[in-house]
Amino acid sequence: MLDHLISGSDQSAAEIIGLTTDSLDGWLADQPSADTTAWVRANGFTAKPGAHCLLPGDGGSIAGVLLGVEPHRDPWAYGGLPSGLPEGDYCLAAGLDGETSTDAALGWALGGYRFTRYREPTDALARLVWPDGCDRDRVENLAAAIFLTRDLINTPAEDMGPAQLAAIAVDLADNHGGACAVIVGDDLLDAGYPLIHAVGRAAVQAPRLIDLTWGDEAAPKLTLVGKGVCFDTGGLDLKPSSGMLLMKKDMGGSAHVLGLARAIMGAGLPVRLRVLVPAVENSVAGNSIRPLDIVKSRRGLTVEIGNTDAEGRLVLADALTEADSEQPELIIDCATLTGAARVALGPDLPALFTPDDALAADLLRNAAATGDPLWRLPLWAPYRELLDSKVADINNISSGPFGGAITAALFLEEFVTETPAWAHIDMMAWNSKARPGRPIGGEAVGLRALFALFEERFAG
Repeated sequence: MLDHLISGSDQSAAEIIGLTTDSLDGWLADQPSADTTAWVRANGFTAKPGAHCLLPGDGGSIAGVLLGVEPHRDPWAYGGLPSGLPEGDYCLAAGLDGETSTDAALGWALGGYRFTRYREPTDALARLVWPDGCDRDRVENLAAAIFLTRDLINTPAEDMGPAQLAAIAVDLADNHGGACAVIVGDDLLDAGYPLIHAVGRAAVQAPRLIDLTWGDEAAPKLTLVGKGVCFDTGGLDLKPSSGMLLMKKDMGGSAHVLGLARAIMGAGLPVRLRVLVPAVENSVAGNSIRPLDIVKSRRGLTVEIGNTDAEGRLVLADALTEADSEQPELIIDCATLTGAARVALGPDLPALFTPDDALAADLLRNAAATGDPLWRLPLWAPYRELLDSKVADINNISSGPFGGAITAALFLEEFVTETPAWAHIDMMAWNSKARPGRPIGGEAVGLRALFALFEERFAG
């Protein structure tokens, strides 16, 4: 997986020198030859983050590489180098602290990601000698988690339906000494998950609830819930073709919590981990759930179906009710839930909702520290009346066009009544354009920030 990071000596490797826009002139002034300055200027290198400039050596060799980096922690600057540099061996400049070396190695690792299930890559990657002081175990663990997340999102629904997603969760648990139970089809009704069943019953692959557990039963409980809508047609409120095109990624929330589970188990964090994934396809058939149907949820609240395309919050509601029943120390749910969050914040900023100010502060601090941003939006209680129904306890959509991400989060909040430390993250989970270390396709957003929070809270 990480063949483009190698063990070995730095002596024959070209050195990579990270420079900010403020430090470039000072570095050039320290060079013994004016030719270096002339070369760098002629190539238009200004140390813009992610940009690089090859320095020529004897006989056509590469003497080194200048790389533009941010003044703060920035793994992504290194992400474009594995595919952007000529094939060969490289090393980081000496003197970097362990945190910077680890970030650089992680960025390099992620820059070598390729989705190879259906086509082998044709380009060769440059290789980085593992930097001195780098936390190699951490890099390998986080890279594996992020690669898993990306692979799951990138795989089309034909090969990543509810059954395949469940099989991956079972394998993940088996490989790390955990356990995974799966409730399938009509057994969901007997087990008390009517909303999950209602959303997924029209699909060829039966709906299911994936329930992964790991760790010491006496350890603090950490529960992750991920939206696992493996494909979303919109149901009878059918999406247009443009809106349906990327709906293989509608299980991005489940991909994130499984990726996080991989990281947590790989690091051996001292927690009792539980991962709940309601895995369904929102399909169209004679038994599809209909607009204005009313379904009684696991919590006991009756839910009027104002729109069958607001299905993610329905399956999450039953899963969150089960998560809440154990009153864990922390519940995090991840979901590609609303277009409204994308309109408000764009594709790169997942929306964070939580009633817990301390949790929000801790999450945002870790997001800033890891360069993995989140943005808090309010659980604005006065908007709750927009979900009122005349015939049921609650409607699954609001009565107006505004604040859609907020009303979706308020809907979910109705099903978390016993656990104060709960956060909902509404994400896109997709790169619509290529950037260093982040190719077009499925993306892990907020994963590093969440993992850092878990380390701080449970292993700090």
